[in-house]
Amino acid sequence: MSDQLSHAEVLGRFVGVFVDELVACGIENVCLCPGSRSTPLAIAFARHPSIKVWTHLDERSCAYFALGMAKANTPVAILCSSGTAAVNFAPAVVEAYHSRVPLLVLTADRPPELQDLGANQTIKQSNLYGSAVKWFTLMPLPEASDDMLRYARMVADRAISTMEESPAGPVHINFPFREPLIPAPYPFTDTEDELRHRTTTAWEPRRDNVIAEYASSGQKGLIVCGPTPLMYGNGLIDFATRAGYPIIADPLSNVRAYGRQSDVIITAYDAFLRSANMRDALEPDFILRIGDPSTPRSMQSYLLRHRNVRQIVVAPPGTWPDPDLTTAEIIHMEPDAFCSATLDGLEDVVSAPPEWLAMWTRAEKTSRGVFEHELASHTDATEVSVVTDLADIVPMAANVVAGNSMPVRDLESFFAVDDKRVIFMHGNRGTSGIDGVVSTALGIAAATGGPTVLLIGDLSFYHDMNGLLAAQRHNLNATIVLINNDGGGIFSFLGQHEAEDHETFEQLFGTPHGLDFSHVAGLYGVSFQTVNTRNDYRTALKSSFEMPGVNVIEVRTDREENLHLHQRIWAAVAQAVEGTATK
Repeated sequence: MSDQLSHAEVLGRFVGVFVDELVACGIENVCLCPGSRSTPLAIAFARHPSIKVWTHLDERSCAYFALGMAKANTPVAILCSSGTAAVNFAPAVVEAYHSRVPLLVLTADRPPELQDLGANQTIKQSNLYGSAVKWFTLMPLPEASDDMLRYARMVADRAISTMEESPAGPVHINFPFREPLIPAPYPFTDTEDELRHRTTTAWEPRRDNVIAEYASSGQKGLIVCGPTPLMYGNGLIDFATRAGYPIIADPLSNVRAYGRQSDVIITAYDAFLRSANMRDALEPDFILRIGDPSTPRSMQSYLLRHRNVRQIVVAPPGTWPDPDLTTAEIIHMEPDAFCSATLDGLEDVVSAPPEWLAMWTRAEKTSRGVFEHELASHTDATEVSVVTDLADIVPMAANVVAGNSMPVRDLESFFAVDDKRVIFMHGNRGTSGIDGVVSTALGIAAATGGPTVLLIGDLSFYHDMNGLLAAQRHNLNATIVLINNDGGGIFSFLGQHEAEDHETFEQLFGTPHGLDFSHVAGLYGVSFQTVNTRNDYRTALKSSFEMPGVNVIEVRTDREENLHLHQRIWAAVAQAVEGTATK
């Protein structure tokens, strides 16, 4: 759409939807100072019929004026041009932060191509106010695509929600603009704007909230549980069972290994949702998402495929887990509190049509059957069998720590529901780095004192081998399952693998290192053994839980063979599940 619009029209739509959304969120007053670079927003504010513009000649006074309005419970935004104009907002911003006063700070900026080149009135404005704001974001250059306009509205919603949420405080949004700076008019009075119904708003759940409405309607609900540090599974499973809703259970949600069996828990979704036909057939009436976004691209594709279905996210206060911009509402509560306050004991629950859950359970059982059939012919340990055997052997109340890249993804696909043991799963999915994972696992072992298993790749292990010293110094016990495929295994699953010749791929992405990790045994005083077969791996794994100290079990694999194994499994699942959603 943006290719058919002039620069002024693109600019007008981008700043127009942002200002329009601020008004929808309660902003009716804007304090601003004259400046060139802030022209797009200043004109948009002046054109909006519901905005009162308070013009000031000095940025410092302007900001303190707005601070006084905010103290009087009047929602207000402040706007200035680039350079030292933004710096002069700082004293009032700091005061607002320490006084816990909500204040929306909007600064204009030069575009990226003028940064660090000596351009006039150009300074580094990202995180200009440091820790004195609750949230900072750098806006993209204006675009008029539907997704970018949704993004502009979402930022406005999130900014107001964040600044007003207790403890209240300032929020800073920095807008880079290219010349020319005069925006075309935007039809603020157009109530039929197709994007408006996709607005993301935060709200507090009540007994008569939309969850209760859906639960009493008999519609097809789906619950997607992403990573979260809290245990909340029992109440959620009970509710889903009564309502007939499948639960997509990320391993780090700690729902799938909760010590109970339930047909509503779905764990093989990454395999069968790779099928476009399955993504189409399994269309829900609404989606309840709890916790952070799930890892698999197949799950992301599924949520995007059903973007027009109402999606409600439950997330801790101060977070906004919606990278794909598919959410209709955010419920800011901790997952366990949400289950207790909103789902537990919910009356008048009408179950969804039985076929809805049956379609998901058929796909789940079919996919699991494919996994078992494929692995039955493998006597050697593989990256897949390492996970399935771990799920079978890990002891009661154990901590399973997943390294990033391939380990956490394989755990997602191949670690099945366990009805015999409560198992606690962990991972560093905040930024998904491969560094520090060994130390994280040992910290968990130290804190809990229970059995701890780390499933980790060779590059991640290399990054944090020094973390092993803590085990010796503090007499810690842990099992480390080291998947050594001599490089970055996950890149074999990405586009780089096909786009580059073998030599270039290995140099840039495969990065073989040729390290012999057995030497860590003597250096750090840990037990180390390499196993080749599934039987040897299972024996070593069982023994490790009875031995003191850190026990490293290395499984050497081949990256190409691992890729082909996964591809065979996915292809077999896609063929097997065809038709299961319509039987």
